[in-house]
Amino acid sequence: MITLHHLEKSQSIRILWLLEELGVPYEVKLYDRDPQTRLAPAAYKAVSPLGTAPVITEGDVTLAETNAIVDYILDRHDDGRLRPAPGTPERARYLFWFHASQGSLQPLLTNKFVMMAMTTRAPFLFRPIAKALVGGLDKAFFGPRLTALLTEIETQLGKTKWFAGDHLTAADIVMGYSMELAAARAGMDEVTYPNAHRFLKQMRETPSYIRAMEKDGKGTVLL
Repeated sequence: MITLHHLEKSQSIRILWLLEELGVPYEVKLYDRDPQTRLAPAAYKAVSPLGTAPVITEGDVTLAETNAIVDYILDRHDDGRLRPAPGTPERARYLFWFHASQGSLQPLLTNKFVMMAMTTRAPFLFRPIAKALVGGLDKAFFGPRLTALLTEIETQLGKTKWFAGDHLTAADIVMGYSMELAAARAGMDEVTYPNAHRFLKQMRETPSYIRAMEKDGKGTVLL
């Protein structure tokens, strides 16, 4: 049986949602973050080879990295419902958004969070310098790339109900967490990105997502 080692307010909500959507037997072990550092506790790091979320165990297998875990689970439990078949129009969209989440969107969001933390946690006398450096990086590099990607997301969701087409796929499951972060941290507001917020609404109303959130109990975004 798969065991999901679920760190609160982390990317492992994706795996919890996936398991609920597939309806396969699994166990979930919940871990709270350290209240001071907001990092994973020692018990979690003892399981995760990288000390990051998500991670699953099954028998002798210990596996980290979101998309690797998703593919591992789908290889065993999906009947093709969450991965469009090769050669279909949905397949290319599925592949793009499945990998764009971890390859493009999530790194930009993580970097933005780290930069914001730099400006608030720097010693008082150094904060003006930190803010100037962070502002310059955001204006020259991170901001334009994030805006371009959010614009592409808005365009895609203006054409299709879900990222790959008319039906929920694993691409939506991995994009969901990043979309929550983008709305909370990265300026993905309802006025500029109405299609993106329509996606968030329908995601939050999906029964399997509701069940996942009930088991999680603490929300998804670390602020």
